[in-house]
Amino acid sequence: MGSSGHIYEHHDLVPLAALINRELRNGKTEKPAVRYGYAAQSRKGEDYFLMKTDCQRVAGNPSTSFSVFGIFDGHNGSGAAIFSRDHLLNYVLDAMPRGLERDEWLHALPRALVAGFVKADKEFQAKGKTSGTTATFVIIDGWTVTVASVGDSRCILDAQGGGVSILTVDHRLEENAEERERVTASGGEVGRLSIFGGTEVGPLRCWPGGLCLSRSIGDMDVGEFIVPIPYVKQVKLSSTGGRLIIASDGVWDAVSSEMAAKSCRGLPAELAARLVVKEALRTRGLKDDTSCIVVDIIPPDNKLPPSPPPKKYNKLKALFFTKNYWKSTNKTKKLSAVGIVEELFEEGSAMLAERLGNDKPTAETGGIFVCAVCQADLAPNEGISVHAGSIFSVSSKPWQGPFLCTDCRNKKDAMEGKRPSGVRVV
Repeated sequence: MGSSGHIYEHHDLVPLAALINRELRNGKTEKPAVRYGYAAQSRKGEDYFLMKTDCQRVAGNPSTSFSVFGIFDGHNGSGAAIFSRDHLLNYVLDAMPRGLERDEWLHALPRALVAGFVKADKEFQAKGKTSGTTATFVIIDGWTVTVASVGDSRCILDAQGGGVSILTVDHRLEENAEERERVTASGGEVGRLSIFGGTEVGPLRCWPGGLCLSRSIGDMDVGEFIVPIPYVKQVKLSSTGGRLIIASDGVWDAVSSEMAAKSCRGLPAELAARLVVKEALRTRGLKDDTSCIVVDIIPPDNKLPPSPPPKKYNKLKALFFTKNYWKSTNKTKKLSAVGIVEELFEEGSAMLAERLGNDKPTAETGGIFVCAVCQADLAPNEGISVHAGSIFSVSSKPWQGPFLCTDCRNKKDAMEGKRPSGVRVV
């Protein structure tokens, strides 16, 4: 296990001095400190970490720093997990427009995360390997936390002042009725493993392949209806800070979100991660790779207020998601008992056109369009609008961006069940 050694540096179109001046004008609130620790017990050797605290929006300007953490829980081999650990961050940053101020950068981040996840899936599948991975990917910039996830590795927030919030959605077919409907509508079959005599056993799976998840990176042998489009949530913490616990299902199959948070309160991050893993092993034993990252977002004065007793936690409410829950919102919500956590963005649709949004028809640079997923340069007559449908469709908007290259448009259609995947297993 390890973190990627790859660092992406922007080649900014705006002069560096101008960007630094912008950041200094906007940086009125002192940034929190970020402290982290991790722990793991391996059974299959398919869990991988990403931990980077030295990323910069503007290369050479420490005031634009941000941190990235991720857990990738591989299955059917470790190839997809390693590939995602090594490349996903670069793909996300590739999709970010250049020369943005901090608030603009944060606003553009959810869309760039979608593009980065889809590109990681596309590039890994092109290798012809059949492994897959969950991905829980966390970007921390000041007090703002953005989480993108596919699969069932989870991220929770234990806000200072009490209260545990789940910042991800478990994409398990057994527990998510909306995802079951989407998979079957796109051409997949959902059912349990049938053994001798027709008896059905185990959790709901997608066939062919028998995967229990409805979203992942990789898994080309299962079908394109297992999509890499992540659920994304962005929140802004209060100045009291908070703790993130990011872990693979080896933890969450053994302990609840509330139990994990409660078991390590008051401990430094490294010791806290060890204790969460220890608690999972004590409860369930080592039945799967069990990995955990704990990240503390600490006020600048490093004085953390004591955590009060937690409020009663309604696990059923936290895990049940209605269709309205997927919609993005700009409203402020109380996600903790005392401190106010502002919810900036939330979206979980599996439709790529919805997640990439709209670009103005004039959104071109130097006469060249760019694929919104893979960032390939396109001549104006080559790009295919993500919104373009059949020539008979009244919803077709072939003139409106963002635009896709032919390969990415084919992938979009395959994910929506409009055409078979063009990738062959070798």
